[in-house]
Amino acid sequence: MSARSWKGRSVLVTGITGFVGSSLAARLVKQGARVVGIAKRDPLRESHFRRLGLGEQVALVRGRLENFHLVQETIRRHAIEVVYHLGAQALVGAAYQAPLPTFKTNIEGTWNVLEACRDRRKIRAVLIASSDKAYGTHKTLPYREAFPLQPRYPYDVSKACMDLLARSYFFTYGLPVVVTRFSNIYGPGDLNFSRIVPDVIRSALQGKNPILRSDGTPERDYLYIEDVVDLYLLLAEQIRKTQGEAFNAGHNRPVSVRRLAETILRLAGRPDLKPRITGRGTPRGEIDRQWLDGGKVRRLLGWSPKVPLEEGLRRALHWYSQYLGTPLAATARLSHRR
Repeated sequence: MSARSWKGRSVLVTGITGFVGSSLAARLVKQGARVVGIAKRDPLRESHFRRLGLGEQVALVRGRLENFHLVQETIRRHAIEVVYHLGAQALVGAAYQAPLPTFKTNIEGTWNVLEACRDRRKIRAVLIASSDKAYGTHKTLPYREAFPLQPRYPYDVSKACMDLLARSYFFTYGLPVVVTRFSNIYGPGDLNFSRIVPDVIRSALQGKNPILRSDGTPERDYLYIEDVVDLYLLLAEQIRKTQGEAFNAGHNRPVSVRRLAETILRLAGRPDLKPRITGRGTPRGEIDRQWLDGGKVRRLLGWSPKVPLEEGLRRALHWYSQYLGTPLAATARLSHRR
């Protein structure tokens, strides 16, 4: 498969109505792929999926990934060649509060996708979205792909199970599987305001002090959505090199939650606003410090993120300003133009 050969390819994207799924689907459509998506409900009118006009450009199958027959029939009926399995319960807090639905969606949904692909000769690549959370906590940082997966909390455990299931299908059945472990993804189209980047941006645009659920010290790395989409395409295009492997992706430049919030406020032209610290330490069910070494994908494929954090945040601020109908401060508008 090459970058030019997406034209006419039949591609399944699970979780297509979500933030990453809709962004990936839009790029695939632009490349000429025939895109099919599975979503458990109709996308909301204000969703990124709708705003990108994907309703008229992809075939949307409504149903749950826990329904094996639905997954199997979708892959068979549409003669799927490439699968991007992004569908999951993706919130750490929700998993902590309700572990069983998280396990069912994330783990059972994954084995259904893998099993439905197993005997399909047309399948050329299956990409499974694991997470940096699958590593759990390690004293040594940054995380490398050779580190053992030792998660403790429900969301993290569900992602590690997805990860292990995927690679077992490669080693046992030769299914051309690739596992991705990405840093925190942000950018235009993320409408889950429980996540820190969209939440702080919304507060800044509304002239409110953003609320931090921790003491501000937890450290994370952040990856811009367009970099994520670029890498997803490349991993499938280079499937002969990437199959059976897990890949980290990030900048290897951690930033504390407090510093991230202060950076957003500065870029928004609102240094008068200050983060409100409401937590003590790290919220229950979350990892204190985590970031990734992306050396493996750089060495094998020559890929590294193109969009630095501040540039990505500027782009996100501009998008959310338009989405929320809230003008940026004058200083922020000038900064964006430059």
